[in-house]
Amino acid sequence: MSDYRDHLSDPTYEPSRTTAKSSKRKKKKTLRTIKRTLLVVVTTLMLVIISLLGVLFTVFRGPSESMRRLVTLSFYETSAMKWVPGLFMPAEQVEGYISSRAEAAVSVTNTDLIQIDTTHTGVGLHGYTQIRGQEGNGSGDAEVVSDPDADGDGIIIEEVNGPTYSGYMMIVQDPTRLFLGTPEKFGDEGLTIYEMVEKYECVAAINGGGFIDPNGTGNGGLPDGIVVNEGVIVNGADEGPQDMVGFDDRGILLVGRMSPEECMEMHMQYGVHFGPSLIIDGVPQNDSGEFFSGVNPRTAIGQRSDGAVLMLVIDGRQIYSPGATLVDLVDVMLEYGAVNASNLDGGSSTMMIYNGELVNHCASVIGPRKIPTCFLVRPQE
Repeated sequence: MSDYRDHLSDPTYEPSRTTAKSSKRKKKKTLRTIKRTLLVVVTTLMLVIISLLGVLFTVFRGPSESMRRLVTLSFYETSAMKWVPGLFMPAEQVEGYISSRAEAAVSVTNTDLIQIDTTHTGVGLHGYTQIRGQEGNGSGDAEVVSDPDADGDGIIIEEVNGPTYSGYMMIVQDPTRLFLGTPEKFGDEGLTIYEMVEKYECVAAINGGGFIDPNGTGNGGLPDGIVVNEGVIVNGADEGPQDMVGFDDRGILLVGRMSPEECMEMHMQYGVHFGPSLIIDGVPQNDSGEFFSGVNPRTAIGQRSDGAVLMLVIDGRQIYSPGATLVDLVDVMLEYGAVNASNLDGGSSTMMIYNGELVNHCASVIGPRKIPTCFLVRPQE
């Protein structure tokens, strides 16, 4: 009996008609399977898009004014999705919601309310205290609880949670460890927060101020507004007064509306333009009315009366954590005893690094964004 393998060396051998037909049937079956799979994927995608459009139509054209405002501002606060509300509402209505956002702060930090506890600066910090529930200018009663600093590096990280968000609060006891990270120069390309930490050999970081980002495609190289680094205005020297947040030469956090000249008068060493200011001199800046904002990933920075720095990141655009409003940030900062606090750039830029690891979940689908500024924490001496 001849073996079919004998035919492999026979140049005159041709496969039978049955074999050829079987091969054609297999190819047709494979093509049909691929077409059906693609049809299912496309149909599913179309159904998802139609459902999403239906939900958005219901929200934007529905009876709930507060929901319309919340969703409109949530989209407006993103880099690349600002145009979505305009698909469902007149331009003047969208503009009305945008103009209802928090107004710029008119006061500036009273530095006398911050008394840096110098006994808690340096090495070997264990069990220092954290003030929660502080009200007003810090003179009221407060619950004092122990900060678990098991490794003695002067940094504590705690989880924070609310109805629509979860995130992390980093407490840095020594404010003089904070400074600003930037690229070599502005205008070219920014650095990711990982690259900032590596460049400056730091132990912790959060993102800082905003940057020019047309259509969400910017390279993070050009800051938006005033930037002060090492006591020098390195960007926005010709700008007018704007919301600022940064540290003076004593490590006191300065928050409020300042011109470049006022930044220098207050001895600001490291600062960026962003806002709105959340708390100034123990007074929530939404006391005169609500902060109208969307639900998004958030970053904020604050300071307690003993000088400890509060660095907050909130996850957003996640199933488990859609995000936080500006009012949520105020509430969390007050809970941790902040006397002064400001909102920082959020959204896809929101990131916290500790010992080389990402603490929160980055909302960017393309990974860490390149940014022009971030607040860094030096290693403990």
